Amino acid sequence: MTNKPKIIVLDDDPTGSQTVHSCLLLMHWDVETLRIGLQDDSPIFFVLTNTRSLTPESATAVTKEVCQNLKIALKAAEIEDFLVVSRSDSTLRGHYPIETDAIAQELGPFDAHFLVPAFFVGETSRSEGGRITRDSIHYLIIDGVPTPVHETEFARDSVFSYHHSYLPKYVEEKTQGRINESSVERFVLTDIRNGSLERLLKLSNNQCAVVDGETQADLNRFALDLLAAASQGKRFLFRSAASILTALAALPPQPIAAENMAEYVRGGKPGAVIVGSHVKKTTQQLEALLQVEGTVGIEVNVSRLLDDGADVSATLLTEVLDNIRSIHDTGKTPVVYTSRQELTFKDVETRLDFGTKVSALLMDIVHGLPSDIGFLISKGGITSNDVLSTGLSLRAARLLGQILAGCSMVLTPSDHPQFPNLPVVLFPGNVGDADALGTIYRRLTKEV
Repeated sequence: MTNKPKIIVLDDDPTGSQTVHSCLLLMHWDVETLRIGLQDDSPIFFVLTNTRSLTPESATAVTKEVCQNLKIALKAAEIEDFLVVSRSDSTLRGHYPIETDAIAQELGPFDAHFLVPAFFVGETSRSEGGRITRDSIHYLIIDGVPTPVHETEFARDSVFSYHHSYLPKYVEEKTQGRINESSVERFVLTDIRNGSLERLLKLSNNQCAVVDGETQADLNRFALDLLAAASQGKRFLFRSAASILTALAALPPQPIAAENMAEYVRGGKPGAVIVGSHVKKTTQQLEALLQVEGTVGIEVNVSRLLDDGADVSATLLTEVLDNIRSIHDTGKTPVVYTSRQELTFKDVETRLDFGTKVSALLMDIVHGLPSDIGFLISKGGITSNDVLSTGLSLRAARLLGQILAGCSMVLTPSDHPQFPNLPVVLFPGNVGDADALGTIYRRLTKEV
């Protein structure tokens, strides 16, 4: 048994694999499927729980179920050396501390849990959309300017809103005072760059710690100390964005360059694009994509789903599929997107229920896509999870790598009944510049 721990990632949407490659994404978490992940050659694998789309109660239940099955699978595989990561959104949305509490309860005790939300998009943390943490304050880079995340649209999320970018204060807010900001350990840039092993070895009793990061090199340095502490018996849990995963897994460069991924497109055929995310950045990217030659937009007016009755959904589905077929037959790529205005709901449950209805319609659309499409682009985290698990009914998929910084590509199995060897791009809602969706489309159609 190697002394490098297996990295097990519980991902609350399927985009946390956006900085790694050549590993498994698991859409199911029964013991047998988890054993496949544990026995895979890659040092890391992902369990796509999709909990960000669930109620707190359901998120807790799913997380506990994964951990209970993991305990059995780990024992059967005789693996004692592992790290658990609760991968979530780099703009601090998600079920914290619900998920880390559930993991600690089932797989603990842990000496510490670390919040590491830094996420570096592209070659440098200065790039558009990057998220950096400095002096324990988490920033989103907007037009080159570091903006505290509580001042962005993400902090006003109707399900996961928050008021603080200073992470110890965020922890206090989210734990409703159970963890006081003054008791949170802070690993700031100076600590990280000078080495943190001694401090890491002193952590105990699931101590909450928050971690800075301005560049990938910062997290790479911190990961070396983390792994050294783990090799000396410390047990750590993480709540993080994707960049710490790159550091922990320490993978070589991906085998297939992003610009060459058109070779996976089936028969040079036109593809299909499904857009569920409605954050502002997605809308800008969608508008830019629809200007690109060869694409045709199909708006799905989801407000029609507010009317009760299955016939509304069935009518909408028939209209959209007829439209898709005629566009595909002309050799163009249909771009199916939900109407852009955000609807208001009386409470969180109602909003999540409506989201489930919209997702069910989108997945019926995926089921009905022409079976000879060349590729599929899925835009939005929750949408991408649903495409893999429900739309394509996958149990597991092999991650090929990134077609664009932050955007993963997976391949369906060769024995898939409807879409064998279909390249599927998983594109998070809040990643990339305004032309990112267009860039991916042009890469897949060789119109670079």
